[in-house]
Amino acid sequence: MSSAPAFSLDAWSRAHLTLVEVALSRWVTVEVLPGQSWGAPADLVQAMRYAVLDGGKRLRPLLVMAAFEAAAAPGDALGGSAALRAACAVELIHAYSLVHDDMPCMDNDVLRRGKPTVHVQFGESAALLAGDALQALAFELLTPADASVPLAVQARLCGLLARAAGSTGMAGGQAIDLASVGHALDEQALRHMHQLKTGALLQASVMLGAACGDASAQAQKALASYGQALGLAFQVVDDVLDVTADSATLGKTAGKDAEHGKPTYVSLMGLERSQCYAHDLLSQAHAALADSGLEHTAALAALADMVVQRSH
Repeated sequence: MSSAPAFSLDAWSRAHLTLVEVALSRWVTVEVLPGQSWGAPADLVQAMRYAVLDGGKRLRPLLVMAAFEAAAAPGDALGGSAALRAACAVELIHAYSLVHDDMPCMDNDVLRRGKPTVHVQFGESAALLAGDALQALAFELLTPADASVPLAVQARLCGLLARAAGSTGMAGGQAIDLASVGHALDEQALRHMHQLKTGALLQASVMLGAACGDASAQAQKALASYGQALGLAFQVVDDVLDVTADSATLGKTAGKDAEHGKPTYVSLMGLERSQCYAHDLLSQAHAALADSGLEHTAALAALADMVVQRSH
């Protein structure tokens, strides 16, 4: 009796990234709306496309697609359409946050994804508007005028993404981060900050995919636990890489957290304990998948491994 072939994250990712990249390129464009004779300003769209296309790990879209496939009934075309829109929407939110975070009023960074940041390339006002437009476009994608995404699913997706990106999610975490520069945080406060700043959007990516499928209450609870552990593990590893990798490898400025006096897991726990903590969180993520009762979780498991084992 032959066994099933081993799961290949590389092959799975290539196929799904192609779908996401084509969709992003199609949706982030100069579009003339019905009844109008104009589209978005070309200069604004150029800055938006620069911020989104041709770079990034696309972890958040991949989590959406993996969670959808784990939760969906076979052949769910409507859910698949919604999941692709959700995958692109969460990437647009992530891209907008990076554009704004890199600006002089925030982190004042000059390198992102191996190229000049948006405000360096296009100017501060263009960067601010590009970020604003990307955020708005994310919710536009979740609310198509046709029947490709049922209204109840649209509302559910918009709510999940808004809460993850807003004052009790990513934006709130960034506010805490900026207020914490030069101040020591204990482990509980640091965890809370990162669960909002980084973890909320990663967890939401998982829940967006689940919302496009047909997951049971038990499965949704387990997937939420998986997303929470994964989100925190991502930030712990990010803190480790900030002190162990160089700028060329990271595609962004290395060592900036220490230079700016930001609290990190490495500054609080030390390098070795931080690395051990990341692996503890990985174990929690795998345990949550086992508790989900879902059969097709190989992609989610492999993505969690990639997050902790990555070098950039």
